[in-house]
Amino acid sequence: MKTTRLLAAMLLAAGLLQVPAAHAVSAAVAKPLKEASELVHAGKAKEALAKLNGVTGTGPDDTYMLARIRGAAYQRMGDNGAAVQQLEAAFATGKVPPGDAGPLAETIAGVYAQQHNNAQSLKWIEKARAAGDNSGTLRQIQDYVQGSSGDYGQIARDNAAKIQAAESSGRRPDEDDLLRLADAYRHTGNKAGDLVVKEKLVTYYAANKQYAGIYLSDLPGKSGFSPRFSLDLLRLRLSSGNLTAAADFMEMGQLLLQAQLPAEAKTVVDKGYAAGVLGTGAEAPRQQRLRDLVNKSVADAAASLVKRTSDAKVSKTGDDLVTIGAEYASMGQYDEGIALIQQGIAKDTLKHPEDAKLRLGVAQLQSGKAKAAAIKQLRSVQGTDGAPEVARLYIALGAS
Repeated sequence: MKTTRLLAAMLLAAGLLQVPAAHAVSAAVAKPLKEASELVHAGKAKEALAKLNGVTGTGPDDTYMLARIRGAAYQRMGDNGAAVQQLEAAFATGKVPPGDAGPLAETIAGVYAQQHNNAQSLKWIEKARAAGDNSGTLRQIQDYVQGSSGDYGQIARDNAAKIQAAESSGRRPDEDDLLRLADAYRHTGNKAGDLVVKEKLVTYYAANKQYAGIYLSDLPGKSGFSPRFSLDLLRLRLSSGNLTAAADFMEMGQLLLQAQLPAEAKTVVDKGYAAGVLGTGAEAPRQQRLRDLVNKSVADAAASLVKRTSDAKVSKTGDDLVTIGAEYASMGQYDEGIALIQQGIAKDTLKHPEDAKLRLGVAQLQSGKAKAAAIKQLRSVQGTDGAPEVARLYIALGAS
């Protein structure tokens, strides 16, 4: 959270230390008030206070303006105790113009925050809101106070409400609100909530590969997440720039061979060599053996593809059609692959129907021909084993 020094800078930048606008006052105080106001504007706070020394008002309007100018001067000097006393006195006169009540309460809340008087700061934050103030600076003050007080439950509630309001109105939630909510969930031990927020960070800020990397690392820890999607997570790490280690390239290549996707395995292994990640160091011989196996598997798969396709079409279940369809798609033959997956789904005898829908959506997305249909398909994926989360990641990251 921000330090009090940064908070003070924020208040200055937001104009909360401004001198109040002109207000009806008696002739007796008009001249010294005008001169003191000009001195405060010029940064001469001590001289401004000296100008008002001994000046007293004859009514609440005078009292209001004298207190406002003195409060602004004390703020300029960094004397927050005297400043807040004057500003509260000004508020208590009942002469605050309607449009100034919120900003004045906000200023008082900010001064109390600098004093680490969280209870009083929160009290004045509520007064500012009651007066119609909903400025970004007021929200920053509240975030600072709540963070410094350790009230992470309230921080979570407030930022969750902001995010929900943004989403309900069709707006992208503010990145800082999402980060504060994630931090609050971590402090309160809300692992499920933390994971949901991390997904939102990927969804709304997909260009930040760090968010994708963190979420992809944490997602397997979700209760009920199936290891069937380990390969998908590696694909998504690769597409988001988060697959960089030789061991990861090797694991992905091996998993692709096990999934009967040798063409994709070749693409991944070749990328590892092109990036200089594979083919060097003590593990180079082992990596070369995998590359040789991948190349052989590509040739073997091509030789048997026609027969395997024919066999899949007469199989009693649709699982083989989905598998062979995904293989065609991995070879860049998207039309054939999509058609075969659809035939497999049509048989309605699948071991994992939602997986098949996921494979269809991914193939459609990779084809680049029907993005809207691909997104619709991926959004239809359901389940509690991680399939919907993986499908949404493909949409967010546009993985291919």
